[in-house]
Amino acid sequence: MLSLQRNFHNVIALNNITFEFGSRALYQDASWHIKPNERIGLIGANGTGKTTLLRILVGEYKPNEGTISKAKDLKIGYLNQDLLSYQSDFSILHVAMEAFERQNQLHDEIESLLKKLETDYSEDLLHKLSDKQHEFEALDGYNIEYRAHEILAGLGFSDADTRRQLSEFSGGWRMRVILAKILLQTPDILLLDEPTNHLDLPSIKWLESYLQAFEGAIVIVSHDRYFLDRVVNKIVESRKGKLTPYAGNYSFYVEEKGLREEIQSGQYKNQQAKIKQEEKLIERFRAKASKAKMAQSRIKALERLERVDDVDDDNPSVNFSFKFSKQSGRHVIRMEHVSKSYPNLPILTNTTATIEKGDKIALIGANGRGKSTLLRIIAGADKKFEGTCETGHNVTQTFFAQHQLEALHLDNTILNELQTFAPKHTETELRSILGCFLFTGDDVFKRIKVLSGGEKSRVALAKALTADANFLILDEPTNHLDIQSVNILIQALKQYEGTFIVVSHDRYLLDNVANKIWYIEDQQIKEYPGTYAEYEEWLAKRPSKPANLAPSPLKETKKVENDPVQEDNNKMLKKLNQEIGTLEESLASLKQDLSEIENSLAKPEIYSDVAKLSEHTTRYEEVKSTLNQTQIAWEALAEQILELESC
Repeated sequence: MLSLQRNFHNVIALNNITFEFGSRALYQDASWHIKPNERIGLIGANGTGKTTLLRILVGEYKPNEGTISKAKDLKIGYLNQDLLSYQSDFSILHVAMEAFERQNQLHDEIESLLKKLETDYSEDLLHKLSDKQHEFEALDGYNIEYRAHEILAGLGFSDADTRRQLSEFSGGWRMRVILAKILLQTPDILLLDEPTNHLDLPSIKWLESYLQAFEGAIVIVSHDRYFLDRVVNKIVESRKGKLTPYAGNYSFYVEEKGLREEIQSGQYKNQQAKIKQEEKLIERFRAKASKAKMAQSRIKALERLERVDDVDDDNPSVNFSFKFSKQSGRHVIRMEHVSKSYPNLPILTNTTATIEKGDKIALIGANGRGKSTLLRIIAGADKKFEGTCETGHNVTQTFFAQHQLEALHLDNTILNELQTFAPKHTETELRSILGCFLFTGDDVFKRIKVLSGGEKSRVALAKALTADANFLILDEPTNHLDIQSVNILIQALKQYEGTFIVVSHDRYLLDNVANKIWYIEDQQIKEYPGTYAEYEEWLAKRPSKPANLAPSPLKETKKVENDPVQEDNNKMLKKLNQEIGTLEESLASLKQDLSEIENSLAKPEIYSDVAKLSEHTTRYEEVKSTLNQTQIAWEALAEQILELESC
């Protein structure tokens, strides 16, 4: 990797910034200095302003107060979720190679000079050609195609994929291409907003290795604590408008924060005891005229006292009480000689597997291997397969997937939604369950339509766990969840006494809940009888298959004829990609509307006028809700496409 890191004292410095969104201050007098080579994990609960802070760093948003300074000629690489809507009819290799702007320019100029030399073999042209070729070589121009192939291969693209148009891929795969382009630009600082959202486990591991070797500063917003542990050397917590640094990875942060909170809790208790003592003395002195002056002096001293805050429990321990009306038999699911394929894409071939009572199964593997297809077969949602898939005696199941968010009734309150789904539960029981998922007090009366994507996911999960089901099928349940919510889900699954199978790329979740690992290899369901950590250890010792190496660089890009298999697959994908393209246009439009409303809310003539502020705020919530629903619809459609894109 080429090192472009220059001798910066601070790459970016935020000094006492305040950023207000409407009447709410996301950040208040916050400071943060990012130094060269720092690898920073920016964490915090959903809604604390992490993405907003990245936009401030890149210059898209301006703070209301404070200053931002950046190193001269700083090159920023910024990956954000808005890039899902990016479209191009060029091949993904071409899009990735757009990163090499100067090299591409030189290549075109060299080609032009060579053509001129065919008719004008002058010394002047030869000198120009020599200069251009020398610069092209100095910029490693002859290896740029190889480097692009290498990055794309690491992110899960085959050699054949690199010649396909970007527009043929779903949003998640397009995001990978944009990530490749950003990495190829070798910026001085990388700003990555949830980079693992659309990556499978092999691609996450590849990205970890890449970032560990990256010779620049990195700021990562992520809810994947294992990813943070492996990549970052510093944590900055966004909380209550402040930015608090911790010098270590995520595990260090957890330990250090625990120690800080223990000290703070002691200071708070001591101060409260002193305050009570002072208040008692003041009350005694106040009644005596001779002591009134002393009392007033103590009152003023109390008023000036800098109060220590009590410690908030950001990771509460929750207690779930799961009720089954009946226990399942020994065999929950029996699959025998199951085969499933799409045109020109075999998924499962004559495979047999059994899920037994008490199994906690993590189904893992690369995207496109058939994980979601297998879940749908197990759930009975997909019956177009050969072989048998039998549900055992007394098995009652609940299937959670991202499309379940669409099934939420938008006009219902959170409590109504659960009452309708689980009428046998009392209101007290349901409120207790909702409390476990961070919906406390009057929160339960919020309407579904005003909730964020993460909040809707928590409601859908709460519904799934209130069902009278002794078998859970969970497809990417951690999508949209912050670290706190993931911890709650882990606690719930640990306390769940039934059987479940879960697909997730969150290794921390898998490591904490699974007692068996399933993976699909050679169109067969394979089983490892142990935890995810034990599986990883076994996998590391297992003889590996020959690596799918990145292809050698080509001297010139040639047009490659599509083979019949690829053409059939492309035809099948075309309709689905057109549909998802329409959704992505809607997403782009809604995000633009949201951005415009956000800008309006920051204007004095709006936030100072109560009526206008209310009108704009209502409009903001409506657009945000529509945006969330459209995003959910996109994810459901992308899931259908995902299985077909690997061939």
